[in-house]
Amino acid sequence: MNTLHSAVVVARDLRQVYRISRGFLHASDQLQAVGGVSFTLRRGQTLAVVGESGCGKSTLARMVSLIEAPSAGELCLNGVDVVTATPAEHKALRRTVQLVFQNPYGSLNPRKRIGAILQAPLQINTTLTAAECAEQARAMLALVGLRPEHYERYPHMFSGGQRQRIAIARALMLKPSLIVADEPVSALDVSIQAQVLNLLADLQQELGLAYLFISHDLGVVRHIAHDVMVMYLGHVVEQGEKKTIFSQPLHPYTQALLASTPGIMGSGPARKRIVLKGELPSPLNPPSGCVFSTRCASVTPRCQIERPVLRELAGRQVACHEAEQFIQPAAVQQ
Repeated sequence: MNTLHSAVVVARDLRQVYRISRGFLHASDQLQAVGGVSFTLRRGQTLAVVGESGCGKSTLARMVSLIEAPSAGELCLNGVDVVTATPAEHKALRRTVQLVFQNPYGSLNPRKRIGAILQAPLQINTTLTAAECAEQARAMLALVGLRPEHYERYPHMFSGGQRQRIAIARALMLKPSLIVADEPVSALDVSIQAQVLNLLADLQQELGLAYLFISHDLGVVRHIAHDVMVMYLGHVVEQGEKKTIFSQPLHPYTQALLASTPGIMGSGPARKRIVLKGELPSPLNPPSGCVFSTRCASVTPRCQIERPVLRELAGRQVACHEAEQFIQPAAVQQ
């Protein structure tokens, strides 16, 4: 299909700044939650956004899913500029982007039957008859691997994995082109995680979906992602194809994340454990140079003064002044 790899999301220098009140008689502070993120996400592809809590990945998800408007930058969904879109265009765009939340126990209305939960998006956004809505809801239930008798049951009658399948089915009811999945399997047992991830992969292949996948679990990311974007304190520090980054990370923060995940390097060369010192700096008072300089073992005086920009190096983009020292001969581009 010619449109399989057409762009669903194009973000350029996307930023989100919040004003934080310090009380009466005091000037407000500015908190930069996302500081200039750029990426392109195409049909049939998964972009995984990883990093510690507070790195800005969930804020990025809220902007892409149109819950929040960006403070600056460009965001296009299916070729439509979100910032300059008319109210009618904005309403149509909302139907093309759907969310799958972290907690399947809290994302479903416990007072409604599964059939009613699945029909609700169609009843609100389309002019389908009740019979047509019910027919599509039953078909979607089967698509995510649940049985016909589940249609009349309540959420409390299902396991966590089944509830997340229901949440995925609800997200697909309006036939979106983009699914924003914010930690969609972190609340599930490991064996159930694999089942849900396989389901997401099958649905992507069948429907040509694009996924923006937010996660802190690099084992999950290795299973489902095509590209990886590593964020730290609101900034992208490394970005590229999953295989490139996992085989030889060049940013010290990416190296620390991979080294902290048991078995993540597979059969590749053994890597020493990297222990990050100190805490994540406050986004209200970020370091003046590189945002990672306060915790980096390879920091130099230049890092503490000059903030590195993303640059092409060894098949990916990396924001590190000292990245060349981490390139092994086999990874050097010819």
